[in-house]
Amino acid sequence: MLSFRNLPIKHKLTLLSVLASCSALILACGAFVAYDGWSFRQAMLQTISTEAHIVGANSAASLLFGDPRSATDTLAALSAEPAVIAAGVYNRDGKLFASYVRVGVEQSAEAALPPISPGQPDRHRFEANHLDLSRPIIFQKEPVGIVAIRADLEIMRIRQLRYIGIAVVVLFICTLGAIGVSLWFQQRISQPILALAATAKRVSQDKDFSLRAKAEGGDETGVLVETFNEMLSRIQEQNQELQKGRDELERRVAERTTQLEAANKELESFSYSVSHDLRAPLRSIDGFSQALLEDYSDKLDEEGRDHLQRVRASALRMGQLIDDMLNLSRVTRDEMRCEPVDLTAMAQAIGADLQQTAPHREVEFVIADGLTTNGDARLLRIVLDNLFNNAWKYTSKQPRARIEFGFAQNNGQSAYFVRDDGVGFDMAYADKLFGAFQRLHAVAEFNGTGIGLATVQRIVHRHGGRIWGEGKVDEGATFYFTL
Repeated sequence: MLSFRNLPIKHKLTLLSVLASCSALILACGAFVAYDGWSFRQAMLQTISTEAHIVGANSAASLLFGDPRSATDTLAALSAEPAVIAAGVYNRDGKLFASYVRVGVEQSAEAALPPISPGQPDRHRFEANHLDLSRPIIFQKEPVGIVAIRADLEIMRIRQLRYIGIAVVVLFICTLGAIGVSLWFQQRISQPILALAATAKRVSQDKDFSLRAKAEGGDETGVLVETFNEMLSRIQEQNQELQKGRDELERRVAERTTQLEAANKELESFSYSVSHDLRAPLRSIDGFSQALLEDYSDKLDEEGRDHLQRVRASALRMGQLIDDMLNLSRVTRDEMRCEPVDLTAMAQAIGADLQQTAPHREVEFVIADGLTTNGDARLLRIVLDNLFNNAWKYTSKQPRARIEFGFAQNNGQSAYFVRDDGVGFDMAYADKLFGAFQRLHAVAEFNGTGIGLATVQRIVHRHGGRIWGEGKVDEGATFYFTL
């Protein structure tokens, strides 16, 4: 079944016209029936209240002289009012003195009469099928009893059903008329819009922006058609300009591609130069320093040997920096090969390799099962290598350490994490974690070049994810990353 939103516009116009007409008629008929019911109730209340006053006035003497037969005769006069079901006269103590029950009512007088309250003799209440009314009987300004009447509302129900039937017939006739009128109007309103929709569909299918819709009349529909035609003209002009821009862009892209290829070749040449030309002097420095230590150690004092050791350590550190810089450069240039990667197996292998480097250390590796993803296996190995090596390094001063790798929710986002219970870091410096050559600990405390996390961040970004760290001083650190 089509929803209203998906109906054709001509059906919408017809449906809206009919609904508007029917809604107005229903509201009018409902208001009329409701008002008639209210008026009928008020009239019945007035009538029964008058009957009660008459009965009360004629029954006062019977109450005073204790003549229930006379009171019963007075109540019998209510048989002329067909709506009265039952009526009763009560003395001032609330005891039934005389009663009347309409012929055909099977209930006893006590059951058919409405309940009374000597403390509230003057009241009335409409129930679903009847009206209960009681009025005090006054003699010389003193209450001597109560008259109570129960009246039937069946006449009102029949009257309302009759009016509802008339309203249904009127509603049916008016609906037919509204449908006829709306059909006549919708043809004149929807036809231009349907023609405009057909033109728009042809333009969309054929991509022919030279087509134009035909305007009929100067109303809002005509303005819409003219605006549509103007829009087509602008789109046609813009397409021509876009084609020119596209051709120019393709030419510039070709130029930039050529320039980028040349720049990449220069970068590769520079990397080769760094890798080979800069290493040669470092090897010489390290080699001659080692030769001095081995061949002339007896001719050097302790301070001289310390200086040479420092020279060698600096040369080794410089070599490590060169390696890290080259790795950082490669991870942004190498082509990615996406494939299924078992991160759990990869993390277990890294943990086993680390444990072999220092078997004496008591480190517990907790690695979650079944962690897999799609990505470049070689680059993701570099990510886990760096994160696990950092955790291994910064827990080295702990007698017992724990390194965990898993998958969890962090701030409403699913992420992998590597957690340790090492020295941690101050969150005030968290923005420096992923900068190249940025370190939060002195080299004397923990070795390293400050390139590892920068490399990790670039690899994670190439996988469309992000990485962040959380930690506390002396309570460990956790690094989260998404892919």
